[in-house]
This record gives sequence, C-alpha cells and structure tokens, in this order.
Amino acid sequence: MSESVSNFIAKSTVKAGDKEHRRKINFNIGKYNAVVPQGKQQFTDMHLARERAKNVKWRAIETLDKQLEDFELNFGRRGGKVIWAETTKQALDEILAICQSKNCKIIVKSKSMVTEEIHLNDFLEKNNIESVETDLGEYIQQLDGEPPYHIVTPAMHKSKEDVAKLFANKLGTDPKLNPEQLTQVARHMLRQKYVQAEVGITGANFIIADTGSIAVTENEGNARLSCAFPKTHIVIVGIEKVIPSINDLGLFWPLLATYGTGQKITVYNSIVSGPRQDGEQDGPEEMYVILLDNGRTNILANEKTRESLYCIRCGACLNACPVYKNIGGHAYGTTYSGPIGSVITPHLKGISEYKHLSYASSLCGNCTEVCAVKINLHELLLENRHEAVEEGSSTFSEKAAWTIWKTTSLNRKWMNLGSQKMKNWMVNNLFKAWKQNRSEINFPAKTFNQLWKEKKGIR
Repeated sequence: MSESVSNFIAKSTVKAGDKEHRRKINFNIGKYNAVVPQGKQQFTDMHLARERAKNVKWRAIETLDKQLEDFELNFGRRGGKVIWAETTKQALDEILAICQSKNCKIIVKSKSMVTEEIHLNDFLEKNNIESVETDLGEYIQQLDGEPPYHIVTPAMHKSKEDVAKLFANKLGTDPKLNPEQLTQVARHMLRQKYVQAEVGITGANFIIADTGSIAVTENEGNARLSCAFPKTHIVIVGIEKVIPSINDLGLFWPLLATYGTGQKITVYNSIVSGPRQDGEQDGPEEMYVILLDNGRTNILANEKTRESLYCIRCGACLNACPVYKNIGGHAYGTTYSGPIGSVITPHLKGISEYKHLSYASSLCGNCTEVCAVKINLHELLLENRHEAVEEGSSTFSEKAAWTIWKTTSLNRKWMNLGSQKMKNWMVNNLFKAWKQNRSEINFPAKTFNQLWKEKKGIR
C-alpha cells in the first residue's frame, strides 16, 4: 500500500468519526445550500446558461494552443510578459528569479489554488522571502500551518471560536473577539504588508484571449490590492483557465458567483491587461503571467477526461459530495479535493499513486448534477478506475475479486446458490476488506426470485 493511500485511509477514518467536524461542515454547507437557489434566480434558463458555458469551455480547450498564443500576443502589446512553465520547478525558478532581481523580501499573495499546487509559500520561505496570504480564509490557514480545506472557502472547517483561539495564540489578541473584531485585526496586520511588499502574486479565474487580460473575482478586495500596490505583479495560472472573449465574462462571472457562494455577482471583479500604462496613476510597473502546465496536457491528450479541464473552480461539487462532507478536504492529501480533485489528481500526479481517490465516491452523480459547466464527473471517476485497471495498477487479489463478482452477478442461478448463512460467511469473512469500514452484511433469507415467484404463484 502506497503512502498516499495509507494516509488517506487514516485521515478519512478519523474525520468520518469526528462528530464536531461534521457539525461544522454541515453548518457551513447548509448556509451555502440556503443561498444558492437565490443566486440561481437571476438566470432565466439555468440549464441553458450551464450548457452555453460548457460549449465556450469546449471551444477554448479544443483550440487551447491558439487561445494561449492569442493571449500572449495581446498581453505583450501592453508591456506584459508571458512565461511558459511546464513543471512546478520551472514555475518556482522563474518566480524566484523575478523576486531576486527586485531584491524582494516580502510578497503579498491573494488566494490561488495553483500556488498551493506548486507549494509556493514553502519554497519562498526556504529562500528567505516572506509570503503573506491576504485572503482572510487563507490567512487563517497560513497562521495555523494548514493548507486550504476547500477550493473556495479555505477555512470552512473552523468555527468562529476556533479562529478566535488561533488569533489569541498567534497574534496575542483577546480570545473572546467576535468575527467582526477578528476581521479588523487581520485587516490591520495585512494593510501594513501591502505597503512593504515589493511583489504581489495572484492567480486568475480566467485568462481572456482576445484582449490579453486576466480576470479576477473576489469578495474582499485583497487580490486587487495585491495587483496594484507592489511595483511588480506576478500572475500564476493553469493553462486551462483560458476563455476566448471578454464577452464571455458576462456569463462566467455570475455563474461562478452563484455556484461558488450563492451570490448574483461577487463584490470585486477586476480585469487586468498589463502593467501601468503612460498616463495611468495606478498599477504595477511590471507584470508577468506564468502559464502553468504541470500535467494539464496529460488531461488534454486524453479525449475522455479532457472535459475535466472545463472546471471553473466553483467548488459546488465539493459541497454536494457525501464523501467530502464526511471526511473533509484535508483527508484527500492533495491540492484539489472532492470530486473534481479525485478526477484530475491521478492525471496530474500519476494514476498508480492516486487511483484510490477515484474509488472515494458513492457514484451518486450529485457532483455532475450541480456542476456549473456540466462536467460528467461521476462518469470520469469511472473512467479513471477503468484506466487504472488498463495500466495494470490493480493487484491480483483485486482483479480476482472483481472477476468473481462480475461472473456471479451476470448469472442469476449462481447468485441464488447457497444458503443465507453461507453467503453471510463468505462476504463477512472471506472478503475481509468488507468489514474494515462497514458493519457485517446480512443477506435476506429469501432471494428476490423466490419472493417474486411466491407473489405471482409461480412454481
């Protein structure tokens, strides 16, 4: 058993039995579920909006090379610089080179899952550069030494009491502060960093090809400050975030807001098209966009799983997933958790090491039902399982067990063989893995065929 598998089993077992953890998650997801229907009311035809969004992303991904080249050309016309990074190492080396050329000591950073993917904060710390998370949820997580728990709401698993205790321990504040007071403490601490920072780093919700711009949507204004205050702005973004036209934002921004937080539109929506121009008073002197591959072309090359690149990172599938709601985000042991993480991580990091994530699913299909761009997530989970078998990553015992199950399930007479006691003994004792996380199974005394025949009077 690999280390990632054993860690997942251990962490998920602990969290699944943690009632306080479940209470917090159900409370926060309950608040999300209450407001999303209100946000959806802005759409005349929700089905059509999602279908249009999927079609736009289909076009963008199918012509990804052209879209990215158009972005680079248009962004460069306004003085921006594009850097192509195939791997994590290439991205980190480029960021470090920029920071060292600016004699950077402090970086302010807005919320970005891609920077979590490449473990940017740890890398900068090792190179004596302070990287400060400016999103409140991310700031809380950074203080606690934890990665984000959720794609959209990184500190979802913490109660206000947890945060007050954390601030008291780390910042010396009163442990009885309320949420408003805690926010003011964070605001005061972070505002000083904006003034001191030489470099600001952000992600991007969308890359706009026809204008050479990046689009950022947020609720706190910290990303906008990270863009504008420091003299140098670095954007790190996955290549799949491209959309063909600025006109597409009229669909994607409301869609992302509704499925992400239940809002009609988020508070701050910014389009940044390069460094400060002549005659402009605000903005950085230099702006770089690092286009990160890091395994995404592996997904692009796979026709069946390619649609997972349509994801706009709204987090709706996490909130809908019964597995995520039981084990939480950290149990996955990956940057991207929940259904979308289970789909893409095996392709980004290797199926042999992360195939277990595709089995951490009830296959209820709820993730597909709520996806803002109609990705068939539950089908892609099955596809991952199929590819894992095709690549030979299944053990002999696993193959044998499924062969027996398939053979028996396709033959009704075989399924009806044996007594109730014999079936119970075989499943509960012969297949030992069954009882590791389940109670003993108890087959009915009569099979469905017997009950049917009795009901119909068939002999």
